[in-house]
Amino acid sequence: MAKPYKSRLSQKRLAVNPPGIQPILRRIWQHLNLKRRWQLLGLAALMVTSGIAEAITLGAVLPFLSVIVAPEKVLDNPTAMQLYEALGFTSSEQLVLPLTIALIVAALLAGIMRLLVLWATKSYGQMVGHEMAVNVYWRTLYQPYRVHLARNTSELISSIEKITVVIAVLNHTMALISALVIVTAIVVVLLAIEPLVSAATFLGLGGLYGLLIYSTRKRLNHNSRQISRQMTLQIKALQEGLGGIRDVLLDHSQPFYCERYRRANWPLCRARAENAFIGSSPRYGVETLGLVVLAGLAYGLSQQSGGGAAALPLLGTLALGAQRLMPALQQIFAAWAGIRGDQTAVEDVLKLLEQSIPPEELQPSPPPLRWQSTIKFIDVGFRYNSTDPWILQALSFTIPKGARVGVVGATGSGKSTTLDILMGLLEPTVGEVVVDNRLLKGDRSRAWQQTIAHVPQHIYLADTTIAENIALGVPKQDIDLERVRFAAQQAKIAAFIEQSPDGYSATLGERGIRLSGGQRQRVGIARALYKKASVLVFDEATSALDSFTEQEVMAAIENLGDDLTILLIAHRLSTVEQCDFIIELAQGRVVAQGNYQELLEKSESFKRMAML
Repeated sequence: MAKPYKSRLSQKRLAVNPPGIQPILRRIWQHLNLKRRWQLLGLAALMVTSGIAEAITLGAVLPFLSVIVAPEKVLDNPTAMQLYEALGFTSSEQLVLPLTIALIVAALLAGIMRLLVLWATKSYGQMVGHEMAVNVYWRTLYQPYRVHLARNTSELISSIEKITVVIAVLNHTMALISALVIVTAIVVVLLAIEPLVSAATFLGLGGLYGLLIYSTRKRLNHNSRQISRQMTLQIKALQEGLGGIRDVLLDHSQPFYCERYRRANWPLCRARAENAFIGSSPRYGVETLGLVVLAGLAYGLSQQSGGGAAALPLLGTLALGAQRLMPALQQIFAAWAGIRGDQTAVEDVLKLLEQSIPPEELQPSPPPLRWQSTIKFIDVGFRYNSTDPWILQALSFTIPKGARVGVVGATGSGKSTTLDILMGLLEPTVGEVVVDNRLLKGDRSRAWQQTIAHVPQHIYLADTTIAENIALGVPKQDIDLERVRFAAQQAKIAAFIEQSPDGYSATLGERGIRLSGGQRQRVGIARALYKKASVLVFDEATSALDSFTEQEVMAAIENLGDDLTILLIAHRLSTVEQCDFIIELAQGRVVAQGNYQELLEKSESFKRMAML
């Protein structure tokens, strides 16, 4: 039986109690821009107006019912008497029509205001959610490379997808505020009409919901952590199963991955269902309690002087007030439960929103660095943290412009880290990287990156056209098709593309599934050439290819022109045989430098690699 993976972050999260609702809402407020804050205040004013409309509607019910049931007693009311005299009526029955119209108008206005508040809150939640989603993605993409190296992709994707939860929490919050306003308005009116009964009823219902909040908060906290954790595990299970579908099919391991997904999904569904039940269930008990109270009140009023007929206007008003009050109280509780149940997921999103971006990344991209002579590593050392072992130590070498340079060594020797430092993705812990005898740092490092194109072992290909893949990251309307064709010709892929009826408009399919390995690498080379880079970096770019395809790709690389500086990381020495010189690394140090023949003569480890 497969056991779901438990990340350290998830375990730590489960062990920590989340903060209360107020800190979460304050943090969300901090991420609203000035325009959205003013809109929220305007929305609050709209909610207050809606509450006043509800109060007016409820207040209009008592005189309306009174004039219907006992018109002769209506004039005992000072307000009704003033209206009677102002309109010049001669009989209390004449009040029926204006009071009916007043009640209808008040009810229509209250209904319109409720619809307006509903539309405004939903629209506001979606706008804020959209802005937060874009902000999260923007802040994530602008993080330094070493931050991305330390991250778990499944947890990151899961956290970004939880932006929908933030939208739900915003909607819950606004629903809670709206319901609080309505409850306040209704209670004020009811207290004015029948203070004792209204106060007792409100305190009873409020106490019941307070007890429910106290008794369910721990369970909602637990479910909140469970939902956040299982969402991450679910994404991880999907990525592992679908990402390795070829091996899954070959090994017939579908049951294993289905079970892993089931074990991630079931607790998630169960926790969500339990939260939904907790949020919705009190209404049935409260409605029953309200009916009992109303029946008791009706009986008590019927025993007073005048009997049931005299009590009907008051009873009707209180019944309508209760009918409005109980759903509003339930809405407050359901909104609170929704916020409480989603707060851990919101915490994950807020952490991404609170990512700091290096100030230099927010500056406009500098023009490409125009370098003339050399790239130098001077005693470069690197490790990720002060407690980690050194990955690189005392690296020193010089790369002339226009050279073909190979970087070889066993797995773990530091080849990829060396190129990451050369490309400005990582900064040396000690030592210096200089270009044309000037330190590579800050804006100069960013300008240097504009001159570099990277061709990795596994080329990323989007499910779009060949032209858009070669000019990846360039808006479709800005793609220079002549430049695309020229890059494809240099990469020796143009003939294959142009034999297709759709040519450069042909779609490659997801991950370039319609291309062979060699063709994918050539598209990657064409992409690098489209950038007009002066430095091309090939990181194990041919290691997954067969010998014949590798020779074709290497021939394409060799013919790229003498003005390009090319660096190749390789396991197979045939890949670097034609390089001008080769740097051999072992345990993070340079152990030999020279051309292919020189290294065969002076490096035993290189000779052993050549014999493999």
